[in-house]
Amino acid sequence: MTTSTLPAAAGQEDAGKLLLRVSVALLVLLHGVFKLSTGPGFIVGLLERAGLPGGLGYLVYVGEILAPALMIVGLWTRAAAAVVAVNMVVAIALVHAGELFALTRMGGWALELQGLYLAGALAVMLLGAGRYSVGGTNGRWN
Repeated sequence: MTTSTLPAAAGQEDAGKLLLRVSVALLVLLHGVFKLSTGPGFIVGLLERAGLPGGLGYLVYVGEILAPALMIVGLWTRAAAAVVAVNMVVAIALVHAGELFALTRMGGWALELQGLYLAGALAVMLLGAGRYSVGGTNGRWN
């Protein structure tokens, strides 16, 4: 029997999935809570300046409130993580495109935070929620 088939290893894998999905979702959710208090005006303006309908800016609440909440509880986790990933791609394109290839004074990537949110959401999308979730491991979108 390999270590990957042992129950303890499976529990550790599921605990890792829990830690990943909750940490990424919670950090993204905090940005959404801020936008609830300030409104989507900044995003609406960015979209309009880019020639897109400003009303799409309200989708930021889906990407930064609803999807992270679903990730935290582990319901429709893969779909919710995909929404967060798309949200991050749009944020990078609209707000941070000029920094895409920039480094900070300390040598780090200027978009390392956004990059980690995007990579974390993609990882959750690929891995699923694990057994420590409301949706469990059997759901197609979990």
